[in-house]
Amino acid sequence: MATQKIQESYRSIFKNISDMQGSVGKELGLTPWTKMDQERINTFAKATEDEQWIHLDAERCAKESPYQKPIAHGFLMLSMCSKIMYDAYEIGHVSMAINYGLDKVRFPNATPTGTNFRGRVILADFEMIPKGAKYKLNVTIELEGHEKPACVAEFLALAYT
Repeated sequence: MATQKIQESYRSIFKNISDMQGSVGKELGLTPWTKMDQERINTFAKATEDEQWIHLDAERCAKESPYQKPIAHGFLMLSMCSKIMYDAYEIGHVSMAINYGLDKVRFPNATPTGTNFRGRVILADFEMIPKGAKYKLNVTIELEGHEKPACVAEFLALAYT
């Protein structure tokens, strides 16, 4: 029998980094819906100097794009993983947490401006290291009203006590 996915947002809280060990393979959190608005897309385009018309030109998109409106950059959606992870779980007694890298990233679906998105975070792997832990999170960015997600990433992190 298939398990139903949780649909209401929630956040896991761990008193200490070692408490995460028992959650390998489990979902840690589901964030609330957030709107991907054009202002955020424009700001990202300016910061990264990726100002392609598919992200910024609503008039041209209406005529030429299969999405009929501007879409968020794939890397913008990937960058939202930081906020998603912050909203999905909390670890007490951590002095510093850093991004360690990514193992695999895919962008199965475009994110049109005005679309709501949320993140689902699963702890895939966990290893204690001197003064902390190294772990892998599977982050899926879902789009409201769409079957396919915007981004699926294997995110590596280090946390130090």
